Amino acid sequence: MVDLFLNRVLVENNSDQDELNTEREITGILENRILLLFFASAECEKCQEFMPVLNEFFKKLKDPAYIEYPKLLALIYISLDRSEEQQERFLKELHKKVLFLAFEDPYRKELQAMFKVKDVPTIVVLRPDCSILTPNAVQDICRFGSDCFHNWQESAELVERTFMLNENFENLNLRSATDPVRRLKYKTEDDKRKKKWWNLFGKVKGGREEEEEKDEAWDKKKKEEDKGTLRKR
Repeated sequence: MVDLFLNRVLVENNSDQDELNTEREITGILENRILLLFFASAECEKCQEFMPVLNEFFKKLKDPAYIEYPKLLALIYISLDRSEEQQERFLKELHKKVLFLAFEDPYRKELQAMFKVKDVPTIVVLRPDCSILTPNAVQDICRFGSDCFHNWQESAELVERTFMLNENFENLNLRSATDPVRRLKYKTEDDKRKKKWWNLFGKVKGGREEEEEKDEAWDKKKKEEDKGTLRKR
C-alpha cells in the first residue's frame, strides 16, 4: 500500500491542506492499514447522497471510544472532478482526516484505470499489501455501516503492532512486560530473606562459638584444678 503512493504527494483535508511528500510521512500514515480509495465527483448525485453516510462511517472508525485501534484505517479521495473548483467544493463536505491527491496530479486517472473504476461512487478496499479486499464497498457501507471494518480487519489479518512484543527483547520467555519489575521485586525480597537468614545463622553460629569457648575454658580450668589436687597429695 505504501508503494502505491511513494514519490507522490498526499494532501490532508484540513484547513491548512498540509502536504505529505516524504517517504517517512507516507509510510507513517499508510503502513499497516486498510486503505479505502474513494473515487467520486462533485457533479455526481449518487456521490452527494453517499457522502454523509461515508462521513459518519469514517468518523466512527476514527473515534478511539468506538473502535479499539482507529489508526488501522486510511481514506483517500481520488477526485474524478472536471475542475479544481468542483474538487474543492466536494472536499469541504468530506471528513477532515481524509487524504487526497491534488487536482493537477495525473496519478488520479492512473489509479482509475489501475482499479478499473467505471462508475462513481466507488470505494476500493485494499489490504496493507495492496491486494484488493473488495472492488467496491459502497453498498456494504450503506448496508452494514462500521461493521464492515471488523470483517475487513479479520480478512486482512491486520494486527495492531503497538502491542506486540519486540522480537529483539532480551528475554522472550517473559510472561508480560511487567515481569522484569516483578522479578526485580521478588529478587529484592529474596535478597532480604537471604540476608535475614544469614544474619540469623550468624547469630546462631556466634552463639555456638561462644558456648564452645566457655566449655573449653571450663575444661581447662578443671584440668588445672585436678593437677593442683594431685600435687598436694
